[in-house]
Amino acid sequence: MADARSRPAGRKFPTYLFVFLAPATIIYTLFMVYPLFDSLRLSLFSTDPQGKEFFVGTANYARLFTNDLWQPRLIGAFRNNVIFFIIHMLVQNTVGLLLAALLTSRSIRGRGFFRTVFFLPTILSVVIVGFIWQLILSPLWGVAEGMMGVVGLDRFFQPWLGLEGPALVVLSLVSVWQFIGIPMMLFYAVLIGIPDELIEAATVDGATGWQSFWRIKFPLILPTVGIVAVLTFVGNFNAFDLIYTTQGALGAPNFSTDLFGTFFYRTFFGQQLQLGNPTMGATIAAVMFMIILTGVLLYMFGYQRRVQSYEL
Repeated sequence: MADARSRPAGRKFPTYLFVFLAPATIIYTLFMVYPLFDSLRLSLFSTDPQGKEFFVGTANYARLFTNDLWQPRLIGAFRNNVIFFIIHMLVQNTVGLLLAALLTSRSIRGRGFFRTVFFLPTILSVVIVGFIWQLILSPLWGVAEGMMGVVGLDRFFQPWLGLEGPALVVLSLVSVWQFIGIPMMLFYAVLIGIPDELIEAATVDGATGWQSFWRIKFPLILPTVGIVAVLTFVGNFNAFDLIYTTQGALGAPNFSTDLFGTFFYRTFFGQQLQLGNPTMGATIAAVMFMIILTGVLLYMFGYQRRVQSYEL
């Protein structure tokens, strides 16, 4: 009897967790999970002239990848998305890391002011940013040509947003300008958490600031580098609003700025003489999902595991 009395009573299941988790779970399921699975379902159907759905299996995917009308647009959108992503990885994240390293230096005055200035464009609406840069770069009433003329570079000015070659690169740099504050703040938050004792010990041993950064700080922020990379990948392959605001749903000029987002939009909802096709739009969305899922899985089972083994 004494042993029975001394046994701890079984813990009750924390039912209050349902109260806190249920609202967020229900909302996320209704607006994220259900639309995702319904889009995947819709990609396996087609519609007859009366608008009734009928099952076609993977015929939409075969049509998307092989049809002469769909395949060039799919390949073009994928190529442009890759270029868009590479520019962000090389420019946005590299410069963001450099700015974060500079802002953690005690020799820099007004660090709080510069943090605010660099992060300020991030809180602006992408539509407003696209409209403003469209006005700035306009060859008719924009100020870009005049500003370049001040430093004697006006002869190099061109209507970049109207040329197939530089249009995507220019819009990528505009996006970099707006969102560079996000990787900067993520890197900054990790860098200020590195103990000063490590840097002081390296300085005593004769290490320069550059050597301290690459041999001490950078290895410690590798997990954050991976997180920033995968966030950049997901965000860039979901990009839509900047291209739509400045170049329209057709990704002008001549689809040179067409991304998966604009490709999906004009397919699903229709554009000008193109009628909306929800089933093919859902197929494009499914391809986008598979590409993003593949990238995230490569990060989780490739880069993240290597970083964890490196830390151990």
